[in-house]
Amino acid sequence: MNPGFDQNEIEKLKAECQEEGRNFIYVENEIDEEDDIDEHAHIQFIGRYENKEVIYDALIYTLRLHHSALVYDLALERLQKQFPGYLPPDEREPGTSAGEHSDDEAELILTELIEEIEENEEIKVQEHIEIDPDFEYGIGLEVGLNVDRIDDEIIEDFIQKFNKNDLRLDPSVYSFRAEEDEE
Repeated sequence: MNPGFDQNEIEKLKAECQEEGRNFIYVENEIDEEDDIDEHAHIQFIGRYENKEVIYDALIYTLRLHHSALVYDLALERLQKQFPGYLPPDEREPGTSAGEHSDDEAELILTELIEEIEENEEIKVQEHIEIDPDFEYGIGLEVGLNVDRIDDEIIEDFIQKFNKNDLRLDPSVYSFRAEEDEE
């Protein structure tokens, strides 16, 4: 049985939310606490699914972050066609190299590919919610919102509207460019 549907787990989360003074809690995860990233949040909150109370485990992120991730993935896919077998440093086993191509060479090409994809606006994103009812803990949600940052106010507003079935997603599509460091 999925523990996110268990009434004892739901009551524990309600108590944690009350203790925090919010309608959600942050989930401690693999993302370094020292990161000053405010473009995403991993949270849990109580809601209803098929007329039953349930825990939602949600990853909420900005459209800019979502766009950047999709652009990077496409650029990496294209780089790997040029350099078969190439893995970025964070995906390699410790102590392994980039193979026959240097990391500097690969990084330079990857940066060029990213710039090209952004310039051509090949990737477009829009606000969305993906619901995973087969999630290992409660119901999984992935939420992309067209906001500059994800903070307590944005999260609380999202949860309130989501739980009232009053959430209206922006149907517009967006494309972003990386902000220049030298401006």
